[in-house]
Amino acid sequence: MYLDNAATTRLSRRAMAAMLPLMEGEQGNPSSLHSYAREARKALERARGQVARCIGADEGEIVFTSGGSEGNNYLLRGAIEANRDRGSHVITSAVEHPSVLNTLRALEKQGRIQLTVLPVDGYGRVSVVDLFAALQPDTVLVSVMLANNEVGTLQPISSIGNLCRERGVLFHVDAVQGAGHLPLDVQALRADMLTLSAHKFHGPRGVGAAYARKGTQVAPLMTGGEQEKHRRAGTENVAGTVGMAEALMEQTEDMEQERERLQSLSEKLIGGILSTFEGVSPDELLALLDMQGVAASAGSACTAGSNEPSHVLQAMGLLDGRRCAPLRLSLGRYTKAEEIDRVLDILSKTVARLRG
Repeated sequence: MYLDNAATTRLSRRAMAAMLPLMEGEQGNPSSLHSYAREARKALERARGQVARCIGADEGEIVFTSGGSEGNNYLLRGAIEANRDRGSHVITSAVEHPSVLNTLRALEKQGRIQLTVLPVDGYGRVSVVDLFAALQPDTVLVSVMLANNEVGTLQPISSIGNLCRERGVLFHVDAVQGAGHLPLDVQALRADMLTLSAHKFHGPRGVGAAYARKGTQVAPLMTGGEQEKHRRAGTENVAGTVGMAEALMEQTEDMEQERERLQSLSEKLIGGILSTFEGVSPDELLALLDMQGVAASAGSACTAGSNEPSHVLQAMGLLDGRRCAPLRLSLGRYTKAEEIDRVLDILSKTVARLRG
């Protein structure tokens, strides 16, 4: 019973079918000149166009990456580097993914930017009023995620995007956790830059995409060859990009129906949890759940192994003055209704056992 889809998802059958022909037989390097290479180049550019259409972008605005962390680093570091003459003040929120927060804090420590980290309310939501108050004449970039990877909170992205556009400030959206689950239109979101990662929406691991609006200056993070129009050096993962494009199209086509199904399962899961987990050790709880066939997590997979409490829950004020045992149960395309019933039974018995 896999309920850790926020960490990674199962590769869809449609994505696998699209990838197989590119993983069998001769595989051309898309930068070479022979017939195998030309076929690889066609597949790569077809995938680029498919990803672009799914988010309302032009194909020339898409750069393929190795995933969300590289995409965030590329867009943030690249935009700050390429726009140094416009200012050095950057704004983000206290609940961003580590690949955003830690990247910006590293740049601040190096003296390359002045960083403002906005607080959030008890639901993890950023205030547009607070953002407006934080803007400075030298603010060059704002980065706010679409959907939180720990608690699922949706941010007022369009309102933030409109404010940034009015003030001439670049706006980056980490859409890794929302892609494939929420309608994505970079024009409606008013995003100048946006990050995707395939394995969050039933695509393959190790591939992602970065969107940069035409005219947005972004210096390359990976230097070397001329791949991706000098924007990201290194031989492209052709099979991976094809699988990502197919998975994103599949999720986009089925989005409304799948959202309704998952909403129903989510409400059933939440409604079945009648008590809190306060005072229960998350490590012991997860270990016992795993022994009974339930795959869950205590938060972001990217902070696993850290002894520090969740920065998201801290920012939401949920860790003040008491011990908290977070448990993240996240659903996906392959989650079945009968699994929810079984998990609820296991969960209640396991919590009771730990308290006893």
